[in-house]
Amino acid sequence: MHTKTAYFFLRVSMGINLLGHGLVRLVKLQDFASGMMKGFETSWLPQSMVHLFGITLPFFEFLIGLLLMIGFKTRIATIAGASLIVLLLFGSSTVENWEAMGIQMIYAGLFYILISRIDDNALALDRKKLKKLAV
Repeated sequence: MHTKTAYFFLRVSMGINLLGHGLVRLVKLQDFASGMMKGFETSWLPQSMVHLFGITLPFFEFLIGLLLMIGFKTRIATIAGASLIVLLLFGSSTVENWEAMGIQMIYAGLFYILISRIDDNALALDRKKLKKLAV
């Protein structure tokens, strides 16, 4: 039971973290995207791609965070979150932002735990749905 409780708190914590990132950026979406473009001026990535990523990132953060918080579609949400971190790592490497990459690697490790321990995801909407189907 302890591993299920621990999984619950890690999943919800990651959910709150991503939801919070998305929420604060959604209310200032254009400013966030512009700031991201400025931060990637030295990158070889096309500015149009950086702008598109900056506009869509907060929506993905918010959605993935919400799904993790409530424990719905947890497998998909954890894989989407890990994939998002891979994209962020790639982007950070193009501007040699090693400090950000260190933090992103911590997120990658936490998503590794969430994905590899998915069987401990007992305290979630996913499990309630599965129990109803089994009855």
